[in-house]
Amino acid sequence: MSQASERYALALFQIANKHDASEEVEADLREVKKVFVDNPILLNLLGSPKLSAEKRKNAISALFAQGNEYVVNTLQLLAERRRLEEVAEVVDQYISLTNEAKGIEDAKVYSVSPLTEEERASISSTFAKKIGKQSLRIENIIDPSLIGGLRLQIGNRIYDSSISSKLERLQRQLIG
Repeated sequence: MSQASERYALALFQIANKHDASEEVEADLREVKKVFVDNPILLNLLGSPKLSAEKRKNAISALFAQGNEYVVNTLQLLAERRRLEEVAEVVDQYISLTNEAKGIEDAKVYSVSPLTEEERASISSTFAKKIGKQSLRIENIIDPSLIGGLRLQIGNRIYDSSISSKLERLQRQLIG
């Protein structure tokens, strides 16, 4: 992660907090990241040296006209300074800052079927305590290969209680 992306994210975070817009900014940033990740041609086009800074700024304004003004201003600044390739890093850093401020951590929960709201709440409260956070923002990923149980990834930590992993451990014990 570049220092520049950290500075842009921190500046945006401070402005959003000052104006009580941190959640709206975060939602818009997630969409912006999705747009750029799903459309790499757009990033190449906006990063073209043939495009003037003014045209890049106008394109950003047109593309994200419905977006939060702080997000659009940050994107225009990144475009003007030819740093649009760092958008994903700025978004990730911003989300990290808001998560830290709220005591939230992102988690991926792999399961064979969609989690109910009660299951999400239970997982969030149980594992948030283990990692010293107030709650988890859960992304549920359906993975039939687990057979049953759950696999939880929080940052670089993995908690695995899936049947498939238990079967693999049993197989290694029987062979070894």
